[in-house]
Amino acid sequence: MKKLFDNTEVAFAIKSNSELDRAFYLFEMIKRDSLVKIGTAVTKFALKTRLPVEGIIRATVFDHFCGGVTENDCMSVIDKMYTKNVHSVLDYSAEGKEVEEQFDLAMEKTLNTIKFGKEKLSLPFAVFKPTGFGKFKIYQKITEGEALDTHEKVEWKRIKERYDIVSKAAFDAGVPLLIDAEETWMQKAADDLIEEMMVKYNKEKVIVFGTLQLYRWDRLDYLKEMYQRSKEQGFKIGMKLVRGAYMEKERERAEEYGYKDPICIDKAATDKMYNDVQKYMIENIDDMAVFSGTHNEESSYLLMDLIEQYNLSREDKRIWFGQLYGMSDHISYNSAKEGYNVAKYLPFGPVRDVMPYLIRRAEENTSVAGQTSRELNLLKTERKRRKI
Repeated sequence: MKKLFDNTEVAFAIKSNSELDRAFYLFEMIKRDSLVKIGTAVTKFALKTRLPVEGIIRATVFDHFCGGVTENDCMSVIDKMYTKNVHSVLDYSAEGKEVEEQFDLAMEKTLNTIKFGKEKLSLPFAVFKPTGFGKFKIYQKITEGEALDTHEKVEWKRIKERYDIVSKAAFDAGVPLLIDAEETWMQKAADDLIEEMMVKYNKEKVIVFGTLQLYRWDRLDYLKEMYQRSKEQGFKIGMKLVRGAYMEKERERAEEYGYKDPICIDKAATDKMYNDVQKYMIENIDDMAVFSGTHNEESSYLLMDLIEQYNLSREDKRIWFGQLYGMSDHISYNSAKEGYNVAKYLPFGPVRDVMPYLIRRAEENTSVAGQTSRELNLLKTERKRRKI
């Protein structure tokens, strides 16, 4: 596979000079761990005490990593990216709300994105997060085999109804639905519910996608076992692949409670797990669909090689490359230019409610070795090419 990702002219073609400068200075700040920690603490305090900081947040980190406050806010970004054949996944990213009204709102937002997806080729997926549809502790109790009380049973029934409502809407509209993954101690309940939706709605083609966090050493075995069940029950498997977002929390909890660490021993093992799962899914692509969510260049090249090796079309709608908005444009835009299916996760929601997501993005860019340096080097190269 020829090296595609060094072309910064393609990577940043839709960015103006001022947008390029903003991205450069933002990543310059993010690369400093101490600044991220101080900025996170100050931001949390300011939002908690209702200080008027939303304008500053909106003009910097929010506009870089998010599409807007509402779906309609995002449309100019969606249309702009689509001029370069990069699709969008509208992701309502408000977090931390644990009331039924908020869960119903998240469901309505997801239904809206399904409607948008039916109307616009630029929006090929809808998405939601399990805890957007119900309380973490209910998923956790079911995962750990604890009995629910009477009120919790009602809430769990409502969670299941929300999953079914959006899955049916996705099925009826022909818009695939990505369902995210979260912490291991609640994930089995979500996985089992997602599989129920696959059994029901993935008979002919993949509509419902689960998510595999491949820093978990058990995920390939889990996928193989699911594949066996799918052959017996006659459904197809859809999976979004990610490396994972909760490693430190997972390891700390495993140590605290004295159970086996669910995370791969090191990054090399995680990379191998990711690549092995990609290969397994492409080998069985007649029964599967894969959304490869990665900022890793080697995993992206591997998927391209596998498409070629198995004589598959670059436009095969069972195979997608995905990155987060505001990151890894060199992968997204160069892949799209070569004719692959590419989609950017485009978060939206009220500034205050999206802050947990934004803080994770800043912390991720600080902690993942080389990620911020890579972004900065690419931005420097393009600024130099443009003679900014």
